[in-house]
Amino acid sequence: MNRSYMLFVLTGLAASIAAPVAAQVTPAAIVRHGDQARDHAAIMKMAGTFKVTFDMRETTPLVAGYTPYPAKVSGGHEVVRAIVDTPDHVVLQHLLVVDDGNGKTMVVKHWRQDWSYQPSTVLVYVGPGRWVSRNVPVAERRGAWSQTVWQTDDSPRYGGVGRWRYDDGATRWTSDETRRPLARRDATRSPPYDHYVGTNRHVLTPAGWVHEQDNAKIGVRDGRPATFVHEYVVNTYVPASDFPIKAAEDYWSKTRDYWAAVRTEWDAAIGRQSGLALGEVADVGSSTAHELMLLADDIISGQATPAAAAAEARGLIQKGARPAR
Repeated sequence: MNRSYMLFVLTGLAASIAAPVAAQVTPAAIVRHGDQARDHAAIMKMAGTFKVTFDMRETTPLVAGYTPYPAKVSGGHEVVRAIVDTPDHVVLQHLLVVDDGNGKTMVVKHWRQDWSYQPSTVLVYVGPGRWVSRNVPVAERRGAWSQTVWQTDDSPRYGGVGRWRYDDGATRWTSDETRRPLARRDATRSPPYDHYVGTNRHVLTPAGWVHEQDNAKIGVRDGRPATFVHEYVVNTYVPASDFPIKAAEDYWSKTRDYWAAVRTEWDAAIGRQSGLALGEVADVGSSTAHELMLLADDIISGQATPAAAAAEARGLIQKGARPAR
């Protein structure tokens, strides 16, 4: 068989193998994004009242001798409210409703997610207790949404940029790879890693929606950065109404003005410094969290007015927030 004929045969074989795939996948099927109204509607479907399951599993160890922690599965109920809703900016506040162990209902102001269309900047975590505003290039922001996640006291956690997609029958948003501080589940057990590098995915499902995370857990080993283990997190939100929704609504009704003032003060601190530095505390997230959450409790109990609590909170934030650089 001469070389020309062999080349002809191999080329034909490759073409015959590739042809069915090429026939099935078209550019339109690969990615479809940039429909702002459709994206906004997808984000708003994450608001509501839900039964929530948090499933966190370390999967693949990447350092010899490292043993993954056992899977942790927990849950409860959440009320998720759109406290800001405009075509290009949505703020979803999560309120966790649980039993306190003594038969009483307890409401915990939980995490918050802010969505911004075609953002010029996004607040990102860059190192221990440090966040900075990253400029988003025009090409990266076109048709994209940023998601910024905030801790229970509205101090920052992490931010990322991605696009909503609707191909292959799924509605999903996937972030770029972002650096993140340790979650409480890890920070309280003194692991060998000190931050994550992870990807977020929000997916609408026939039964609600899921928040999926692919995390690499990174620390220092022998003086060099090392990935100790991978982790997969699936937080599942299924619509539900068989829990004390009114407790969450009452909590928010009494404290929303206070938390609005807290958000405004954090935004001002970040704006002044194009980021901020803030102490990380293992069991509550940030150095301001304990006191800011107690001030909200004081409003609930009647020991403080929202205005007085907000004034005290502003002082705490101004004292705690430092320049990031």
